[in-house]
Amino acid sequence: MSNAQTITRYIVTEFLPDVHESELESDYDLLKNGVIDSLALLRVVDWIAAEFEVSVEDLDLSPDNFRTVENIDAMVASAKS
Repeated sequence: MSNAQTITRYIVTEFLPDVHESELESDYDLLKNGVIDSLALLRVVDWIAAEFEVSVEDLDLSPDNFRTVENIDAMVASAKS
């Protein structure tokens, strides 16, 4: 499973339980559409650190990095390199 698929599965399971994974487009704006708010953002950061074994210090915590699954995936890839 790719990182993007893992991220999508997490977002759907935790924040969009009535949506199937295939329905969440990778460029869907999670912040603008209220899927992820400030508290959810903290949960996502903790999950990313644990799931992908990166430290929070390696993550760029700019809101834009959490806007879409694509952005989260790119940030994780950057943090792992």
